[in-house]
Amino acid sequence: MGVAWRRSAHVAQVCTEPRARVALLHLDATQPVVLEGPAAVIWDLIDGQRTEQDIFAELEATFEDQSGQMQAQVEGFLASLEAQRLIEAASGAAH
Repeated sequence: MGVAWRRSAHVAQVCTEPRARVALLHLDATQPVVLEGPAAVIWDLIDGQRTEQDIFAELEATFEDQSGQMQAQVEGFLASLEAQRLIEAASGAAH
């Protein structure tokens, strides 16, 4: 879980104020991705410094993990963002 994630340089974003919703568009994609609620919070935490564990810890402090599934959901969501080329591993990050 030592991978630090950063946003792809090829992603345009538009945010609402307050930042409840974020619309993302990879420059090679045809459809935008709209993130709301916890997903938008995760996007804000992706800064090239925080690892998956850091992101999970911050979410756990913000949202109650009643199901015990939050970590798996965070990992799945980050994998989904990576598959859509919206995020990438930060260069020089510890693995």
